[in-house]
Amino acid sequence: MTGPRVLVREMGNEREPVAIIDDFAADPDALLAFAAMQQYAPAGRHYPGIKASLPDDYLRRQSPLIATILRDVFGVTAVASVLEARFSIVTTPPISLSIAQRLPHVDALEPGRLALIHYLVPGGTDGTAFYRHRATGFETVNAIRGPAYFAALRHEIESAPLPDAYIAADTPLFERTGHVDGAYNRALLYRSRVLHSGAIAPDAIRSSDPTKGRLTVTGFFAA
Repeated sequence: MTGPRVLVREMGNEREPVAIIDDFAADPDALLAFAAMQQYAPAGRHYPGIKASLPDDYLRRQSPLIATILRDVFGVTAVASVLEARFSIVTTPPISLSIAQRLPHVDALEPGRLALIHYLVPGGTDGTAFYRHRATGFETVNAIRGPAYFAALRHEIESAPLPDAYIAADTPLFERTGHVDGAYNRALLYRSRVLHSGAIAPDAIRSSDPTKGRLTVTGFFAA
């Protein structure tokens, strides 16, 4: 069995790095089996689906690799703290999406924040896409850019209604700058300030069954 393989892609004009790690976990089938036995609950207003707890040893097993990538790719030399990590499954029908869930987003404006997504759908699933806001040209949003970006976005939303759909490609407001497929046992690490979205196809399966739906691990770190 081969170990994890890491590829770094730079997205868009701002050349933000995205670390793509194949064979991320040593035993993804065991993770999938564990996920299938968990109780799921609504994930909250930001994520369009449900969540459940990870195995107690998930982060302990993955932390050495995560720390190496944070150092080598993102220049993080301090110990990163875990803000949240969980199983997640996309289940919300397109008609029920909030406005925020129908747009690319950033996970945090603060410096030093990073995000992880680990795909656990055998055979692969919809991946993650990265975006540029057409009106401002921003591909990342931080505390300095935030006021101008959100003001422009509010004006656009008020001027024209958004479609009742997940994002998969270019939209009138956003241009897709890159996309990574959701291969089984692949993980992505990227800065939380990057505009991104799950690239959910119109015919995507939205089952709440972990063995059939879009099961991922999502994690957030502060460094």
